[in-house]
Amino acid sequence: YGPQIDNETLLRLLDDRRFVRYPVKVTFDDRPLQQGEFAHVESAGDCPNEGFILYVHPYFESRIEELPLLVAYHLVCVNYGEIATSDSAEHFGAALLGLDVETYYQKLCQLADICPSQA
Repeated sequence: YGPQIDNETLLRLLDDRRFVRYPVKVTFDDRPLQQGEFAHVESAGDCPNEGFILYVHPYFESRIEELPLLVAYHLVCVNYGEIATSDSAEHFGAALLGLDVETYYQKLCQLADICPSQA
């Protein structure tokens, strides 16, 4: 999908079952996030086919150009569940966005650093 993903492209990506095995709804809500998290994915039901909710810190709602970086990181959890690792998330996100892993990782770190912490 490339490094330049707009909102429309992101929605198409989330509906593309070649890359995202189950439905994902992005919601801007920090209540389910733990300290230091910019996003968190949870199952929407008892079975993966019921989909997932990706909670993203509301800070990023107005930073839509950065949203694909955050979403891509969590899609590996949607696809592979608990066996997904941070390394696999970085590799998946980087490949999906057409970035090398180190560049992708550095961009994620920058976004995590600017995200407001929860009280």
